[in-house]
Amino acid sequence: MRIGVPKEIKTHEYRVGLTPAAVHELVARGHQVMVQQGAGAAIGFADGAYRAAGATVATAPETVFAEAELVVKVKEPQPEEIASLRPGQVLFTYLHLAADRAQTQGLLASGATCVAYETVTDSRGSLPLLAPMSEVAGRMSVQVGAHCLEREQGGAGILLGGVPGVPAGRVVILGGGVAGTNAATMAVGFGATVTVIDKSLPRLRELEQQFRSELHTLFATTHAIEGAVHEADLVIGAVLVPGATTPRLVTREMVRRMRPGSVIVDIAIDQGGCCETSRPTTHADPTYVDEGVVHYCVTNMPGAVARTSTLALGNATLPFVLALAQKGWRQAMREDAHLRAGLNIHEGAVTHPAVASALGLPCRDPAEVLAA
Repeated sequence: MRIGVPKEIKTHEYRVGLTPAAVHELVARGHQVMVQQGAGAAIGFADGAYRAAGATVATAPETVFAEAELVVKVKEPQPEEIASLRPGQVLFTYLHLAADRAQTQGLLASGATCVAYETVTDSRGSLPLLAPMSEVAGRMSVQVGAHCLEREQGGAGILLGGVPGVPAGRVVILGGGVAGTNAATMAVGFGATVTVIDKSLPRLRELEQQFRSELHTLFATTHAIEGAVHEADLVIGAVLVPGATTPRLVTREMVRRMRPGSVIVDIAIDQGGCCETSRPTTHADPTYVDEGVVHYCVTNMPGAVARTSTLALGNATLPFVLALAQKGWRQAMREDAHLRAGLNIHEGAVTHPAVASALGLPCRDPAEVLAA
């Protein structure tokens, strides 16, 4: 199969779809890989490393898109990339379509087959291609939240871990999944007072067993969220409904009642965000103040630590890329229901129920697509 890896063009996005090591694995199995010039240069993957692994290096993205049967990216395609897609071509990347009608419409019009990392599942009911970036974003959320609490960043001037004789900062984490657990790990390590709110009692029990007395848990009710957010110095939104729009758990009124200079880091912004006051930002302009609260809502948080993120993501995606390349997407999905769960769009139709529901669009059964 001919596989293409374009350079990411989203603002301050330095991750790359395949590492040289992944290219080597694909080429060793007889596949052709074309990588756009400079695609991994910013994180230490020089063009020479890709050539040494067996890839060809193209100077223009148009060449990559024109020749590839399978396009492997990291972030959702930008408008100019969508315009380069064609019927019969397979796109494998993060999409987050539920909160992005414009992108969805563009991909539907392209006629391409679009497979989303974030809805691929595994035998445990987890999301193996979302998990590595959720781990990164969860850990980063405390790091950037602590920075935003500094006075020159607009924060209240609070040291998250406190010092002897001064209380530690209060961190409230909405969601106890992969991102929330990693955020809790970092926040506890900082020495903060940490509360995790989740709607799953079994998950809350697991967190209590993991962190013991270092962490507090609350069952997710509107009353509990309202009270915890009101007292928080840092709120981290780590809520996820696979493939669907994130529920707005924090209202504008709750934000208004927070202490001025408090901080919200909304990891869930890719899927619309879990705070009513959240709106997407970029690494070039990551924060804004609304209702006196500093908001950090960067839609590609892991891009800030692009080398770590690329290596972590590549470890997870490579087996699926190999399956798509070796078997073709139809056969690979016939054999693997978990990969089939990643099918979001095919030839002008939405094929994922949660995406279709979020956008009010009809949904074509993936089984029907594979039987065609």
